[in-house]
Amino acid sequence: MPVLMLEKDITYMRVALEEAKLAFDRDEVPIGAVLVHKNSGEVVAKSGNRTIEFSDPTAHAEILCVRQLCKELEVQRIPDYDLYVTLEPCPMCASSLSFSRINRVIFGARDPKSGGLNDNLNLYNHSQLHHKPKITTGILDAECGQILKAFFKKKREKKN
Repeated sequence: MPVLMLEKDITYMRVALEEAKLAFDRDEVPIGAVLVHKNSGEVVAKSGNRTIEFSDPTAHAEILCVRQLCKELEVQRIPDYDLYVTLEPCPMCASSLSFSRINRVIFGARDPKSGGLNDNLNLYNHSQLHHKPKITTGILDAECGQILKAFFKKKREKKN
């Protein structure tokens, strides 16, 4: 991977991490996502999880970003955009990213238990999904994983 691409990816993943921190502060699972135009580099949407706030199990950071941009552009497909997300997308999000024709999915931490793009379940290897976004993994993975560990540690400590 070219160094310039990696620097760009780190920059946008830091924006996604800021969204994850805001979600943490709202007591939502701290996952953040950012949509970026693949050519101009403009950040066009960003969000953190809001499943509790919206009483909506589909209000994942990735889906909220896609909904925001599609509504703004009045389209259902956004092939000129890359999505940065702090955790590997779940199967629901991975499918929606395929259906929205996202160009590239860049994620930080892997989610071996619930991720939709890992070796056990890689949805983009299935023929039912016609569009297979490019995938980049491991960008700021330690930082992306740490915020999740801190969140669930806090949750466990509250219970005791």
